[in-house]
Amino acid sequence: MRKTEIVPWTNDWVNSYKKEEKILKDIFLNELIEIHHIGSTSIPTIGYAKPIIDILIVVKDIEKVDLFNDEMRTLGYEPRGENGIAGRRYFQKGKEKRTHHVHIYQAGNEKIKIHLDFKVYLINFPEDAKSYGELKIKLARQFPDEHHKYQYGKQQFVNELVNKVKEWAWK
Repeated sequence: MRKTEIVPWTNDWVNSYKKEEKILKDIFLNELIEIHHIGSTSIPTIGYAKPIIDILIVVKDIEKVDLFNDEMRTLGYEPRGENGIAGRRYFQKGKEKRTHHVHIYQAGNEKIKIHLDFKVYLINFPEDAKSYGELKIKLARQFPDEHHKYQYGKQQFVNELVNKVKEWAWK
């Protein structure tokens, strides 16, 4: 069973991302357009996060990503296909003790902008970021062994935050 672990933000996550970025760039070389560190480990103003590096990759053709599954497996990534989000390819590394999540979208997918705007917004609005971090801690303490309840517990807050982000980005 996967435990929910929330720890204080650390610059080690930036370094971990940079190492993985180099490796992933070499794999997706001819398909890659952009690569970004996203999620809570990329946002110091949140203050706390699960110690899992989220990486966003933008590619030319999403269908070609499946051709890299074997190379990703050799790096310890588990290909999960769309994993519930149409138009995405998702890979996780670390089995029960996950270390990295890779989210891949084809250029032009609206989810790319949402992920990147979410990061910029929380860096620029530290009060919202801090509230998000505090919610993560509260839920992790409440549901340490029930990760699905942790995720469910933060979903409404995240949905409201995404709406604020969209409104902010539109301006």
